Amino acid sequence: MSTRLLRDDTVNAFISTDAMPAKGKGSLSGLRFGVKDLYDVAGQATAFGSPVWLRTHPVATTTASCVQALLDAGAEMVGKTHTDELAYSLAGRNHHYGAPVNTRAPGRNTGGSSSGSVSAVAAGLVDFALGSDTGGSVRIPASLCGVYGIRTTQDRIAMDGAAPLAPSFDTCGWFADDAAIMSRVGAALLGDDERKLTPTRLWLPSDVLDLLRPAVREALMAAAGTIAQRLGLPLVHDEIGTVEGGLAGWAELFRRQQGWEAWQAHGDWITEHKPEMGPDVGERFRIASTITEEDYALARAGRDRVRAYLAEQLKGGAVLLLPGAPDVALRFEATAEEVQDFRVRAMRITCIAGCGGLPQVVMPWMQIDGCPVGIGFAAAAGTDCALLALAQRVGNSA
Repeated sequence: MSTRLLRDDTVNAFISTDAMPAKGKGSLSGLRFGVKDLYDVAGQATAFGSPVWLRTHPVATTTASCVQALLDAGAEMVGKTHTDELAYSLAGRNHHYGAPVNTRAPGRNTGGSSSGSVSAVAAGLVDFALGSDTGGSVRIPASLCGVYGIRTTQDRIAMDGAAPLAPSFDTCGWFADDAAIMSRVGAALLGDDERKLTPTRLWLPSDVLDLLRPAVREALMAAAGTIAQRLGLPLVHDEIGTVEGGLAGWAELFRRQQGWEAWQAHGDWITEHKPEMGPDVGERFRIASTITEEDYALARAGRDRVRAYLAEQLKGGAVLLLPGAPDVALRFEATAEEVQDFRVRAMRITCIAGCGGLPQVVMPWMQIDGCPVGIGFAAAAGTDCALLALAQRVGNSA
């Protein structure tokens, strides 16, 4: 083990910067990175956003394979980054450890649950940071903090050594402030794409646009027009949620399946240790405990039908254009009603890639009310590297 302390964490991004694992030499040499504190690193305890979890789980004896791959490629790990409690939140605020700072939108949340990782990248403390995305936990923070982020194809990167939330949706992801670094990390973690992507059209669904307030909708449509022009592709606005109750129905399928799996993963631990939780996370687990196996089976069957539908719709090179989040970051003093409204609209957008098992890249692009909102690409499963290359190709909004 080598020791390197990060002495300038002024944004509360890190929970630990103690003994860090040794690195190798390779394609990521010279880059520094942070790791969301749900991935195990040998010799360190994983807190998973909870001091009770930290106290009741042993020090890790092995390192998660995705973290090890980054180390082997020469990247230098500088610390473990904060996560929302048990990763069951999109807010970016932890009841026990506070809120990492969003330097790109002061006074506003980072989004979560990969809150520390995105904060560290936005503040320039690291070159990239590892996160995880179940229901939007990379895509939303990337959008709200004005950086790049990716949710990878479901099950493409192994999640061994990662504390689960809902295994049917949990994916590895990462952030960077540079599209080329995003692709370098992708090459180390993904290898070659499983399928080729030759984009034939860009698809910005009308039912996604309907979820946005006018200022965001207008900015997104302008961004989509610019991107379509740069890529020389037609832009279509066909509705996407034409099966299983539309986007509201898809979000409900996601919610029930996620909740059941979260309770299966952690219900026994919660029942035994009765940890104090933030009110929002505690309420989510309470509701999760009431979801029956029959509810879960019905939700999973519905999700499978959505996945098959999306796979068919994306054949032939269709690339979805989606906002990373439905709006700018919420202010710290946002009301409970504002928080809930944001979450509902966000889940109806993020459930598209979630239910479809699709990769989705978010790019910094728009500024609304002086705050960032990202836009990004999603496409057929297995086209992760192609989407990262597409993000490099279109550049930025300037």
